[in-house]
Amino acid sequence: MGTILNNVEINTGMKKLIEGNALALATVNEKNEPHNIAVGFVKVISKNQLLISNNWLVETIENIRKNPNVSLVVWARNWEENCVGYEFRGKAEEFASGRWLEEIKKIPINKGEPCKSAIVVTINKIKLLD
Repeated sequence: MGTILNNVEINTGMKKLIEGNALALATVNEKNEPHNIAVGFVKVISKNQLLISNNWLVETIENIRKNPNVSLVVWARNWEENCVGYEFRGKAEEFASGRWLEEIKKIPINKGEPCKSAIVVTINKIKLLD
């Protein structure tokens, strides 16, 4: 079940959910086999972009390099009382140097982590999971 939203902009409520919860990040490999992991921290960097740290994402990074299409899902923590969630689909790009890598190194949760690269996801579809 879900409603595709006409507006592909991350609003304040979505941002709060994204930055306050773990998200599922799905990719596919060259055989179109799915791979899904939990990412503990995602930062909203614009009205339609997300920033993710690559500290230990081996298979995820391999998949993104071959197929940049990704999906992220987040639900409200109190989903039993407030069943609200979102699926964000988009294209991922990896940055092994430069501005975005420096940005993830500044995030407190990354202190002591390897910060191998940064992933920027540009959202092209948002689905309300209700």
